[in-house]
Amino acid sequence: MPSTASQPAATAVGSTTVDLRTGLPIALVSAAAFGLAGPLAGTMLVTGWSPAAVVAGRVGGAFLVLLIPCLFLLRRTGLPSGRQTRRMIAYGIVAVAGGQLCYFNAVQHLSVGVALLLEYLAPVLLIGWLWLRRGQRPSATKLVGAALSLAGLALVLDLTGEVRISLVGVAWGLSAALCLCGYFLMSERTTAAPPPLLMTTVGTGVGAVLLLLAGAIGIVPLTTASAPALFAGHPVPWWVPMLALALVSAALAYISGIEAVRRLGSSIASFVALSEVILAVVFAAILLGQIPTPVQVVGGILILTGIAVVQTPPGTLVGPRSTRRRLDHGRR
Repeated sequence: MPSTASQPAATAVGSTTVDLRTGLPIALVSAAAFGLAGPLAGTMLVTGWSPAAVVAGRVGGAFLVLLIPCLFLLRRTGLPSGRQTRRMIAYGIVAVAGGQLCYFNAVQHLSVGVALLLEYLAPVLLIGWLWLRRGQRPSATKLVGAALSLAGLALVLDLTGEVRISLVGVAWGLSAALCLCGYFLMSERTTAAPPPLLMTTVGTGVGAVLLLLAGAIGIVPLTTASAPALFAGHPVPWWVPMLALALVSAALAYISGIEAVRRLGSSIASFVALSEVILAVVFAAILLGQIPTPVQVVGGILILTGIAVVQTPPGTLVGPRSTRRRLDHGRR
């Protein structure tokens, strides 16, 4: 998107300034970090770890890693306000723990691909929320991009073959989608928005405690193992993929994800986050030797096309020097 040489490319979308030049790379870093979680966790699941134990270790490890930097931040900025504290706790409950617990319950009743497809309806749900709640009517280009992205997602998840579906599982899957919506909405920049480092530290700490409590009372199984994991075909101690999960797929993923939402807005950031599925397939091919099928490649192309279409302005107002474009967001 055109811009002046000294300023980042930005457009005004409603009350949100969209900075594609810096926001898009950060969003892709976050998507790559989240996408690495599945293949890394896969190396541990085959040794006997339960999914909930892996996630609890991942977010709990991130909390421990970020705790000292967070304390230095608080020493400089002071304690958060009451509104910020409530927002961070809600973030940990909904975005970190809630989404994981809903997804775990969904896969008990649904095929994994179906559960993921339901969870990744979040960008579409966000379009409806922003329209009803904030009056941000979606453009035709955004709707087309959403349709392309969802079609590509279905292909990448490869829903062919035997598919398990139940009403209970669908309810859990949609609940996971709502939690994902909460992740994007609570990451937005507002007057009560804590710094990304602080929000991630508190959120992962709250999420880890809730996941461990859920395991203790039997909502999800918590099983660990000490056997070596196969990392890119080589046996490594179990703590190597766990450390990568904590540092990359939790700490880096959440911090960069929050920053991306604040630069792109929740709607655009949610569609860019769909690239996580593509990157997860790529990482699975590298780490686990799971080569994507031609159908998955086509699906990935559709997702990327949809993301590009979503970011296309429905109309432009060209300034005197033709260096800026603003979305014609319609008149209310």
